[in-house]
Amino acid sequence: MDYAWYLFSFEGRINRAKCWLAVLIVISWMIFLGLTLMGIAHLFGAELPSKLSFSTEQIFYVVDPEAWRSLSSTNRTSLLIYVIGTPLFLWVYLATSVKRLHDRNKSGWWMLLFFVMPGLYSQFGNRLEALLDDSYFAIPLSLNAFVFTVWGFVELYCLKGTTGTNAYGADPLAPVDMRPAWDQQSEIEMVPHKAGPPPVWRVKPGYE
Repeated sequence: MDYAWYLFSFEGRINRAKCWLAVLIVISWMIFLGLTLMGIAHLFGAELPSKLSFSTEQIFYVVDPEAWRSLSSTNRTSLLIYVIGTPLFLWVYLATSVKRLHDRNKSGWWMLLFFVMPGLYSQFGNRLEALLDDSYFAIPLSLNAFVFTVWGFVELYCLKGTTGTNAYGADPLAPVDMRPAWDQQSEIEMVPHKAGPPPVWRVKPGYE
């Protein structure tokens, strides 16, 4: 399998199994990256973080002014891990999710509803409620975020892709024909002309 295409390209289709595998790969990468950088920090006497976690919520810190203001108090080892790990995690997550949507014959722009909208609500929902001082106004937003989160999970990880080739490529579950291509020149010969009927083409002995 071409892992560069599988993990980083937005073109083509992948099935449910490969989408679940991408989740395991990302988790393994994050654990390995975190342990590696913490080991380096320990060797150089840097302060180690009290805890380390990765979640999709951290991706939306980049658009949160309060998160930027708190950077000065953030553990520098944790900050380095997040700066390196979060973009890698986001790219792989989006690339594999878009290819899974393609397998469902859907555009990758559906990630705006399945990922971006719920993520923004998770990051800013409480502050929006406090700003408006109206919890009833937030109910539709909260309900929409929940519905699209569940819908996105079902689309990406539970439902089978479309059968056969669709607008985004070939069916990843279609059987692959491993037979060698037919070589006409090597398998067909002309019978030498003799008295009688005209020469004919026939399959060489051993290829029948």
